[in-house]
Amino acid sequence: MLSHVFSTTASPSTCATVRSPLLPTSFKLVSIVDCDTHFFYIQTSLSLSLSLSCYLPRSGTTFTMPSRLISDAFRAHPVPLYHKHPDINSLQELPDSYAWGQLDHEPPNSSSDQSFGSSENSVPVIDLTDPNALALIGHACKTWGVFQVTNHGISNNLLDDIESTARSLFSLPVHQKLKAARSPDGVSGYGHARISSFFPKLMWSEGYTIVGSPFEQFRQLWPQDHGKFCDIIEEYEREMKKLAVRLMWLILGSLGISKEDVKWAGPKGDFKDASGALQLNSYPACPDPNRAMGLAAHTDSTLLTILHQNNTSGLQVHREGTGWFTVPPLPSALVINVGDLLHILSNGSYPSVLHRAVVNRTRHRLSVAYLYGPPASEEISPFSKLLGPSQPPLYRPVTWSDYLGTKAKHFNMALSCVRLCSPQNGGILVDANDHHKIRLQAWLEN
Repeated sequence: MLSHVFSTTASPSTCATVRSPLLPTSFKLVSIVDCDTHFFYIQTSLSLSLSLSCYLPRSGTTFTMPSRLISDAFRAHPVPLYHKHPDINSLQELPDSYAWGQLDHEPPNSSSDQSFGSSENSVPVIDLTDPNALALIGHACKTWGVFQVTNHGISNNLLDDIESTARSLFSLPVHQKLKAARSPDGVSGYGHARISSFFPKLMWSEGYTIVGSPFEQFRQLWPQDHGKFCDIIEEYEREMKKLAVRLMWLILGSLGISKEDVKWAGPKGDFKDASGALQLNSYPACPDPNRAMGLAAHTDSTLLTILHQNNTSGLQVHREGTGWFTVPPLPSALVINVGDLLHILSNGSYPSVLHRAVVNRTRHRLSVAYLYGPPASEEISPFSKLLGPSQPPLYRPVTWSDYLGTKAKHFNMALSCVRLCSPQNGGILVDANDHHKIRLQAWLEN
C-alpha cells in the first residue's frame, strides 16, 4: 500500500514534467523542496490528473517518471533491425546472406548434440502435480537453467489454438504480413528477432511480437476474421500469466524466498504490474540446414520464458563444458527457461540458459514464447536472504528497462556489465556463468 506522502527526485535545475503511473489519481503535487531536487505528493480527496508540471528555471530539460510498462522500456531502447523481408518459405537455395557455415553453426569448444539416454543428459521434465515439484524445479534451475513441465493447467485445446493462430499468421503472403511490420522503434508486429543486429548473417526465421492487445495490427492482417484470433491471443496471455506466477513462486520457494521478500508481490501472492510479451516464431524448412541458423545463441532478458513448440525439434540449450542439447518436443509439455533477471535475483545460483534454434530440411517448426518479467521500473537485485559474509551480492540493482538498454548494447555480455567487482575474481567484471558467452562473443568478433 502506498504511504500518504510520496516524494521523488529530479536532476538539479530541470524543467520537470511528471507523468507517473506509480500513483493513483488521488495524489497531487503540493511542494517542491530546494527548488530543483524534490517533488512531494500528498493524498487528497480530489481526483486530479497526474500530468503535473512545474518550471525550474535553470534548465530546459524534461524529467519523466520511469514507466512500469515493458512496452515503454522496449521503445526506450530500440535495436537496429534488418527490415528487408525475403520470402524464405519459397527459397530453393540458401542465399549467402543466410549462410553461417559450420563454424557459425556450432560455436567453438562445444560438443555435438547430446542424446537423451540418461537423466543426467536430459533436460528435466517435471510434473507440476508432483509433491516434490518445488525441489525438482530448484535442482533443474541450478543445474540446467531450463526444464519442461507437464500437468501445468493449460488446456490442449488452447495450445492447439495458439499454434493454429501462429500457423495462419505466418502462412499469409509476405506483402500481407508487412502490413503489420514492426517499426524500427516499435515493439509489436512482424519482423526479424531483436538480436539480429548482433550477427553478420541473417537467421532462417520469421517472428511476430505482441505486447498488449493485437487488435489494431490483426485487423490489418485479417480484415474479416481478426476477432477470433485476438480472442485466442488474449486468452493465451491470461493463462500464461497465471502459469508464470505459479512457476515463479515455485522457483522462489526453492530459494527460500517468501512473499515478504518480494517488493512487487501483492498480499495474495500476485505480482503487481508484472509484464509479459508474446513472441510467435516460424522456422520454415531450409534447403541447407547445416549452414543456416534459425535463431542464434542468446539468453532471455526476463525472469522466465514459457515456450510452447510444435512437434518439430529445433530448440537447443547449452551446458558449460558439455555442449548443446536438443530439447525434444513432448506432447502437452511446456519449456521453461531461466532468464537473466532471475539469474540476478538468485545471485547467480540459477543461471540463465544460453539457447538457440536450429532448422531442418523437411519440417516447418513453430514456437510461441511468453516472456515474463517484473514491472519495468522495479529495481532487481539479489535477494538479501541469499547474501551473507561469504556470499556478497554479485550484481548491482538494475531495472528491467535499464537492463534492456544494457542488453541492446552489449548483448550476451550484459550480465557481466551489471556484475559487481569482488575480491574472489580480482576485480574482474566477468560473470562466471558468462564464460561460454564470452567465447561466443570473441568468435563473432573474429
